[in-house]
Amino acid sequence: MNDAIKQILTESFPVFESELIDVLASLGTIKEFDEGDELMRTGQYFKSTMLIVNGLVKLYREGDDGEEFFVYYIEPGNACALSMVCASQQKTSEVMARAMTAGKAIMVPIDKMDALMTEYKSWYYFVLETYRSRFEEILTVVDAIAFKAMDERLEFYLKKEGHTLDTNTLTTTHQEIANDLSTSREVISRLLKKMEQNGRVALSRHHIELLGNWD
Repeated sequence: MNDAIKQILTESFPVFESELIDVLASLGTIKEFDEGDELMRTGQYFKSTMLIVNGLVKLYREGDDGEEFFVYYIEPGNACALSMVCASQQKTSEVMARAMTAGKAIMVPIDKMDALMTEYKSWYYFVLETYRSRFEEILTVVDAIAFKAMDERLEFYLKKEGHTLDTNTLTTTHQEIANDLSTSREVISRLLKKMEQNGRVALSRHHIELLGNWD
């Protein structure tokens, strides 16, 4: 049994029963990643699913022409629902994942997933909760696309980024935001300039400061 993994799981995934932690500690491996590392690629088969211990991972959908569309974040204490689905059905990934910060994950072999689901209730409920929460996040994205104008989508995006990263100063570019929202850099620049004029943000090179109340 890997005592280091056992300690990490006990601290980062307190919902897991002790017997499950023992099993995961014997099966799992630690994966460390740096900011910018590509952790998942479109078209790849999965050998493991990731339990994020620390750091932040961003999932994208890749278009036919190489464009990227933001799907959701995987934060500490979470797992990648899409990798679980693809792994269980032996399908290739339809998303890509990139580390936004340095971090660490526990890698759990996919060929153990069925047994874990059957034998350990805490794993079963963890997987169900992972599916549910990710489905809700995807619905939020769909709602924003279907029912909100681009200025509303941009404000929602900035608010979510600030909340997820726990900061009022976002380090990003207008092009990166445009990629995430599937629009042009010119549209984002124009809307951000309008928000700056209204006192909602302060703009500088590669930084956007959120001003006032964004709750």
